[in-house]
Amino acid sequence: MNQFAPDIASDALSAFLALVLLAMSVASWTVIVYKTWFLRRVGTDIAQGKAVFWQASDVVQAVRALQLVDRNAVLTPLAQAQQQLMPNTLGTQGDIHTQRTRVLRDALHSVLQRLQWGQVLLATVGATAPFVGLLGTVWGIYHALTGIATAGQLSIEQVAGPVGESLIMTAAGLGVALPAVLAFNVMGRMINRLEHELEGFAHDVRAL
Repeated sequence: MNQFAPDIASDALSAFLALVLLAMSVASWTVIVYKTWFLRRVGTDIAQGKAVFWQASDVVQAVRALQLVDRNAVLTPLAQAQQQLMPNTLGTQGDIHTQRTRVLRDALHSVLQRLQWGQVLLATVGATAPFVGLLGTVWGIYHALTGIATAGQLSIEQVAGPVGESLIMTAAGLGVALPAVLAFNVMGRMINRLEHELEGFAHDVRAL
């Protein structure tokens, strides 16, 4: 490296931004790997759980059979919702259909929140990582040009080296953001499909 080029790796802000991008990458990939496994497992549980539930002779037996295959407890809270009605409380005011609708809605929202876990992080990483990388690039170029101006000499070799190193931060930001954005979109579609299946099951349980 040219003697007038600044040592970007030793620059405090550049090092901090690089660590931020690394943390974003680790966090997003952790969510991607876990949610891929989790959503596929939930999809299997829903298919098996619905089958054993409707094959049972009564609700009590159906809930017991459901608990054996519902490993992530996504259908069980919906099937047990009617058992959550406590007598002599405000929750039991009104007709029985209103009560069951309320407890089923609350149980469904609780399950859906679990399915949505990690989506906010993926969206945040996908939206902010390019700007973190861009900030590192701008700072690196500014730092490099300041060093060149202080040296009092200018040549293409002196500019190309530090500017090229600074642009790596932009590439790193895009490299962190792209997997997060793709995973957010793909998993969003998977979650929507699972939500429709859960809403259909909740509707059928209410009718039951």
